[in-house]
Amino acid sequence: MYFENTGLEDILVDFNLLQHVMGKHGLTKEGQWDYERVTFDRKFDVHEGRYYLRVFAYAVDGDIDAGDATVKIMKPAIGKYYYPFGVEYGEDEHFPEHLLKTSADILATIKSELKAFEIQV
Repeated sequence: MYFENTGLEDILVDFNLLQHVMGKHGLTKEGQWDYERVTFDRKFDVHEGRYYLRVFAYAVDGDIDAGDATVKIMKPAIGKYYYPFGVEYGEDEHFPEHLLKTSADILATIKSELKAFEIQV
């Protein structure tokens, strides 16, 4: 499920700053990056199962691996994890309300912290 109207979509920001802000809120990139794309994840183990809040971004300038990229944030998503298949984002999935609220609050906080550092074009 994608989060709509978070205000994060299309923000341009320095990759190192983004990584710092995401880390403050428990979202890490682990091995989910390459030279031009990155995914930040926060895992939630709740009574209803395991879920991942994901924020995707891609480099519009520079190189993520080198740490000198300017990245554009894409639409955040939440998905349910199924062993051994992976994360499903489908509309048929049930996402607990408390998890959706927590995720929306985290995204709003991230947005407010990044706003001052947004790169204008």
